Amino acid sequence: MAEKFDSLEEHLEKFVENIRQLGIIVSDFQPSSQTGLNQKLNFMVTGLQDIDKCRQQLHDISVPLEVFEYIDQGRNPQLYTKECLERALAKNEQVKGKIDTMKKFKSLLIQELTKVFPEDMAKYKAIRGEDPPP
Repeated sequence: MAEKFDSLEEHLEKFVENIRQLGIIVSDFQPSSQTGLNQKLNFMVTGLQDIDKCRQQLHDISVPLEVFEYIDQGRNPQLYTKECLERALAKNEQVKGKIDTMKKFKSLLIQELTKVFPEDMAKYKAIRGEDPPP
């Protein structure tokens, strides 16, 4: 799998370098540099074809749109994974706290209901297979 990404990375680096060189030629264009310009344009077309071939190998890979937003903001896309994990851990702690609170509430509710409705709660506990309180 890594070979697919390595191949894409290599083609993208070549393509970017070719565009950089093309920009230099165009910014200081002289009629004598027309041949070099044509050659760089042909390299650019070939580079796009190579990138398209890599795309076909990676068709089963999906990238969340938020990663592209990170890149657009000039942030490291690897931070996306880190921040997702941090958000998941925080949400996990929050949900765990709610579950613990609900368990405590259920326990206290059963205690209070047992005090107020001892016979009904004994039936309830018998149905659920719980031991009645001593």
